[in-house]
Amino acid sequence: MSTARFDLTGKTAVVTGGAGILGARFCRALAEHGANVAIVDLRASAAEEARKQLIAEGLPGERLHALGCDVSDPASVASMVEATVTRFGGIEVLLNNAASKSDDLEAFFAPFESFSLEEWRKIMSVNIDGMFLVAQAVGRQMLAQDRGGSIVQTASIYGVVAPDPRIYEGSHYLGRQINTPAVYSASKAAVIGLSRYLAAYWGPQGIRVNTLSPGGVESGQNNSFQQRYGARVPLGRMARGHEMLGAVVFLASDASSYFTGQNVVVDGGLSCW
Repeated sequence: MSTARFDLTGKTAVVTGGAGILGARFCRALAEHGANVAIVDLRASAAEEARKQLIAEGLPGERLHALGCDVSDPASVASMVEATVTRFGGIEVLLNNAASKSDDLEAFFAPFESFSLEEWRKIMSVNIDGMFLVAQAVGRQMLAQDRGGSIVQTASIYGVVAPDPRIYEGSHYLGRQINTPAVYSASKAAVIGLSRYLAAYWGPQGIRVNTLSPGGVESGQNNSFQQRYGARVPLGRMARGHEMLGAVVFLASDASSYFTGQNVVVDGGLSCW
């Protein structure tokens, strides 16, 4: 296959959660393959910092645009799409990647039996409501352009399989005991269902919709967690952030032109046993 099929030159990609652990890497990979990239994050300042970092790494600033957007707010989403189209002339790729980082870790890591409905709704407002709103607004723009497009929505391995509670024994992240709450798994499973629905719904218009489901990525977990998690994975370790990038570029580009409605699981084999 010619590498030209992976070329994104002349295409514009929107990346929500674009200043995050994976989002910033996704922005870099898409830009490296020629795309104009709208780096979208809840905080405009974080998006701008991500943009400056990419420029410092040698990527052309004229192809990078930083935008603040609350994906749970329809007006904010509409403004973000309008600003992207004004800057770059259209949108051909959406990496629908934003997910909530709770500002109340006690509530987020609470046991299921005492998990509050308020916290549940707060996480869902971003993890699935936000997915719906951004996909809706960008999909509407793609339909108006009448030249198809590619939408990639980020889920998680825990939208496919349940977390193993044993790996969390003695495990900490940012200095505190952690778990994976049910709201996270439920929201990520919902992303996979939404993607499949939209793939069937927009397929006749040439808009492809797929899901990327990463396994656990090294991002500050303590050694105990990394060792326990790695013991559950055939490849014997957690993922490194760059190991998601090949799948992202493939799904965004014409290399995957007959690929839609799929959930691409990049998990080191965790879900195969």
